Amino acid sequence: MRAVRRAVTKTVSGLPRAFWWLWTSTLINRLGGFVVTFLALYLTLDRGYSASYAGLVAALYGLGGAVAAIVGGVLTDRVGRRTTMLLAQVGAAVTTAVLGFVTHPVAIAAVACAVGVTSNASRPAVQAMMADLVPAEDRVRAFSLNYWAINIGFGVSAAAAGLIAAHGYLLLFLGDAVATLLCALVVFVKIPETRPSTPARDTAVAEPSAGLGQVVRDGRFMALVGLTFLIATVLQQGSTTLSVSMGKAGLTTSQYGLVIGLNGLLIVLLQIPMTRLMRDRSRAALLVTATLLQGWGFGLTVFAGSAAFYALTVAIWTLGEIMAAPTLMAVVADLSPTHARGRYQGMYSLAWSAATFLGPMAGGVALDRWGSAMWPVCGVVGTVAAIGFGLLLRQGPIRTAPGGVTSASSLRPTGDAAPAGSLE
Repeated sequence: MRAVRRAVTKTVSGLPRAFWWLWTSTLINRLGGFVVTFLALYLTLDRGYSASYAGLVAALYGLGGAVAAIVGGVLTDRVGRRTTMLLAQVGAAVTTAVLGFVTHPVAIAAVACAVGVTSNASRPAVQAMMADLVPAEDRVRAFSLNYWAINIGFGVSAAAAGLIAAHGYLLLFLGDAVATLLCALVVFVKIPETRPSTPARDTAVAEPSAGLGQVVRDGRFMALVGLTFLIATVLQQGSTTLSVSMGKAGLTTSQYGLVIGLNGLLIVLLQIPMTRLMRDRSRAALLVTATLLQGWGFGLTVFAGSAAFYALTVAIWTLGEIMAAPTLMAVVADLSPTHARGRYQGMYSLAWSAATFLGPMAGGVALDRWGSAMWPVCGVVGTVAAIGFGLLLRQGPIRTAPGGVTSASSLRPTGDAAPAGSLE
C-alpha cells in the first residue's frame, strides 16, 4: 500500500495549481454528462420516435461537434482560452436545458445540433490551456490525469443517469445543465487566462500568428490528424459494430454491457499506474505500441465466441487507449505553435468528430459485406497507423525552447501567416 501511495504521489505531484482547477472543472462537467449517453433512449422510449430518427439526431449532434472543433479552435486563439470555455459552457447549459423541453422533431434536431456545437467548443480551449500551463516534459502525465477524470466522470454519470431517468428524463437535461454551469463557475472563479498577449519574440523561437490555412499547410501535423482519424475510426467500433457482432454470436445485451463496461473500469483502475510507467518514454514508441494494441485488440475479435474472449479483446485495446490518448494530446501540444494552439487542437478534435460521424457507418457496411472478416481489417488499419506514427516521429524528440515552448522552426513549414482580420 505504501508503494502504491508513493507511486500515486509521484504521478500527481509537481503540476501547477491552475491545472488542478482545470482538472476539477473537467471532472464536474463529466460527472453531469447525462444527456448524450441516454439521448437515443429518450427519443425512442420516452418520445416514441423511430430508431432512424434517433440516429439522425445523433448524427446532427456529431455534425455540431465537427463545427465546434474549428470554431472553438479559432475562438481559443482569438478571444482567449478562458473566455471560449465560459461562452461554450454557458451555451451548453442553456441548449441542454432547452433540449429537455422541446417536443417538435425539427426543433429537437436543431437544438441537438446546437448542443453538439456548444458542448464541444470548449475542448480546444481546455487542451490549449493545459499545454500553456504544463511544461512539455510533464504533458503526457497531465493529459493522462485529465483523461482519467473524463472516464471517472463518464462512469459515474452513466450509472447515475439510469437512476435519475427512472424519475423522468427532464431531470437528466436539467442536471446536465446545472453541472455545466457549475463547471463554468469553477473556470470563472479559479482559472486565469493563459493565452499569450503578444507573439513570442525570442531569438530561439519565432512564432508568427497562424490561421487555419497555416495549420492545413503544416504537413507533419496534418499527417498526425489523418493517422488519428484512422485509429479513431477503429475505436468507434467498440460502441457500434461490437454489439452487433456479439448479438450475432448469441450473446445478450447484458453481456455486452458488462464487456464494454470493462473499458471504462480498466481506464479508471490503470490510468494512474500506466501513467507512471509511461513517464519519460519515447512518444513514438508509446504511439506505435498503443496503436498496434488498439488495432489488433479489435482484430482478435474475429476469434471471439464467448463473453470472456470478447472481454479479453476489450482489455487489449483498452490498454492501447490508455497509452495513446494522453500521448497523442501531448504530441499535438508539442507540435502546436503557442499562438495557434487553439486552431491546432481544433483540427485534432475534428479528426475525432469525423471518426464519430463516419466510423459507425463504415463499420456497419463492413460488417454487412465482410462479416467477421472486418475485424482483421481493423488490425491492418491499426498497423498502418502504427507505421505512420513511427515514420512521423522518426525525426526524434520534438524540440522545445526553455520553458516548454515548442520551436516553430522545426515543426511547421515556412510561409506568411494569415493576415489580421481574415476569416481564419
